[in-house]
Amino acid sequence: MAEVIPIAADHAGYEMKQRLVEELRRLGYEPLDLGTHSSESTDYPAYAHDVAERVEDGTAKRGVLLCGTGLGMSYAANRHKGVRAAVVWNDEVTRLSREHNDANVLVLPSRCIGDDEAARMLRTFLDTPFAGGRHIRRVEGIDAEGGA
Repeated sequence: MAEVIPIAADHAGYEMKQRLVEELRRLGYEPLDLGTHSSESTDYPAYAHDVAERVEDGTAKRGVLLCGTGLGMSYAANRHKGVRAAVVWNDEVTRLSREHNDANVLVLPSRCIGDDEAARMLRTFLDTPFAGGRHIRRVEGIDAEGGA
């Protein structure tokens, strides 16, 4: 059974999301498109929370969010326990978000990157494992109540 990847965007990320839904299918994943379903202006928090809740409760292992800068989506998603939403803007940051921080939600800034870059970063996110080792205690520190 294919891994289900919830994906959502606001109006700024709508067109890029459509491309990434197809890329996920091409790669053998089952995208769960949680909206938005048009380029009409909308508010991002509900979409971020919808994806993040699925990661938080374990119904999804990872998710993808898009908005203009990626910042708003990451702010909302990171309020969920166990969610580590990473705004990425190049391949190196994407790889390190997985290797060092075990990011489980990819956040793409649709107004700052192109479709081909976004597809490449999606593949990097999906293909890069968490390195573990010394990074485990750091991730545990991120997830700790009240910090270290």
